[in-house]
Amino acid sequence: MTHTPFLYAMVIFSWSTSWLPLSWQSVEVAPEVAVFHRFVIATPLMLILALRAGQGFRYHWRHHLFFIATGICLFSTNFTLFYYGSLYVASGMLAVAFATASLINILLTSLKDWQRPPPLQLLAAIIGLSGVGFVFWPEISLSPQGWTGLAFCITGTLFFSTGNLVSAHLQKRAIPVFAASSWGMFYGALLLGLFSLLRGHDFTPAFTLPYLGGLMWLAVFSSVLAFACYLTLVGRIGAGKAGYVTIIFPIFALLISTLFEDYSWTAPAVIGICLVVGGNWLMMRAK
Repeated sequence: MTHTPFLYAMVIFSWSTSWLPLSWQSVEVAPEVAVFHRFVIATPLMLILALRAGQGFRYHWRHHLFFIATGICLFSTNFTLFYYGSLYVASGMLAVAFATASLINILLTSLKDWQRPPPLQLLAAIIGLSGVGFVFWPEISLSPQGWTGLAFCITGTLFFSTGNLVSAHLQKRAIPVFAASSWGMFYGALLLGLFSLLRGHDFTPAFTLPYLGGLMWLAVFSSVLAFACYLTLVGRIGAGKAGYVTIIFPIFALLISTLFEDYSWTAPAVIGICLVVGGNWLMMRAK
């Protein structure tokens, strides 16, 4: 069985390096089409993993309702919103907003179970979410586009965290993670394709190195390998603890953004990233 530290390392590496190529995709074609291309490639790859693992594909129609929900939350809407957010803010800032997933996971789990979160967890969520505000503040103070980018990112994270709960629900009912992800990616790509058709988007990919190279990286590493590892963590240790990968990768993502996008580390940004990391660390310490 794959060890938990290895799963964490794979998710951190894959997601740290995913935000810059994600931003390249958004400027080449419509975000919905870019995500559609991504999962058209990722779905058969995930299917191969499922077949190699001996996982079946025949499930009750009620299970397919949850597969569709996974496709909507994890493999279409979540990504599309972040692709739109990348049009307004630096790629590293997307990672910082996404880092609140572990905090939102805990709050949504408490809401689902009709339980009040422990005070320490609530404090951690407040600290982490306020840190996102600090990171985005320089952009927000200069232009309304900062607010737009923040809104896209937070909404995308809400969809991602909701998808975590759906995935955990499926795994608790002994639905294999690769098979469930294959169906989720299939439904996500299908819904994005239909939505793009309704909007009249051109499905032709951009035949440039940044687009095609970024597309392959996002499909193979950031989608198939990262989600296989991440959703395995969700089933093994729960959505809240699995979200702890978000403590580290935003820092790496911002460093990459500094090198390739000239991201400026302002004082509010430094304070914000410390609050996000601190909030996630505090959540990890909370019982």
